[in-house]
Amino acid sequence: MAGKRKNPADNIYPPRVYRGKSKFEFHPATGGAVQLCPLDSPVSLIWAKYEAALKNIQEKTNLSGLIDQFFESADYARLGTETQKDYKKYSKKIIPVFGKMDPDGVKPQHIRKYMDKRGVVAPVQANREKSFLSRVYGWAYERGMVAGNPCKGVRQFKEEERERYITDEEYAALYGVAPPVVQIAMELAYLCLARQGDVLALQKSQLLEMGIFIRQGKTAAKQIKAWSDRLTAVIELAKSLPLKQGLSSVYVLHQQNGRRYTRDGFNSRWQQAREEAQAKHPHLLFDFTFHDLKAKGVSDLEGSLQEKQQISGHKTITQTARYDRKVKIVPVVGGQK
Repeated sequence: MAGKRKNPADNIYPPRVYRGKSKFEFHPATGGAVQLCPLDSPVSLIWAKYEAALKNIQEKTNLSGLIDQFFESADYARLGTETQKDYKKYSKKIIPVFGKMDPDGVKPQHIRKYMDKRGVVAPVQANREKSFLSRVYGWAYERGMVAGNPCKGVRQFKEEERERYITDEEYAALYGVAPPVVQIAMELAYLCLARQGDVLALQKSQLLEMGIFIRQGKTAAKQIKAWSDRLTAVIELAKSLPLKQGLSSVYVLHQQNGRRYTRDGFNSRWQQAREEAQAKHPHLLFDFTFHDLKAKGVSDLEGSLQEKQQISGHKTITQTARYDRKVKIVPVVGGQK
């Protein structure tokens, strides 16, 4: 509570607002002083500056402000571009619900209620949004900004593992109608078992004498994908991508202005290619994702699961097993050799 004012005439000023040496100052209960405006300012301006300062302080102490601080942190800056975009997208769902709450006022039961409501229409997105919020709380807890993480112990929705295997016929049909940029991306993802983000970020400096150097954005695994005739042909095709006169690009996959493709920009071309393939080949299904190309690559590799793990760069053999989707042909009783 603010103390009594020495001059009763000053009671027209907002709470905790006092005359400083040259300006009116707001002394919030949390400590410190915020300079508002010159001493000759009208009372209306003093109140307006006070309310703006108070709102700013409140925003910094609610969950919305905490999320903003996370977005300004070094931890966030070190994330990949696409992950940053995803986090911004998830925050737009979280802030309208929890933004005005005291971060320590959010309890596990509140997270559960949000998950249950959000999960009716978008269970996978609910999982992602909860994971994002947990990341924010984890970052803030390490810095003494919150007492704990209310997301801990709140179960996520079970996500069905993808089993879609892209057949050679489906791959060839899509490749046949796709523009060069999609063809190149398909081949790199399939041959190198690479994620879309790693394909779009691939730079010409990563093309080495021994092969293509790829550091996976998700696992940070570093590998050199050895050259093959087919992989060499992909890079030759990439060299034919058009550039505006006088421009160059550091990226293997690039636009005419030399810049790399964004995820959204590439996905629009990927979607268009799938639609054209479906129209031309109505007897086939093109309901697979770009990420399923990596699974096709793992599935088509020869060798044991352990050998596939070594080539794929997965941290665990369980991860590799999830990508190995080709149905195995096994002998029947009496058909063994």
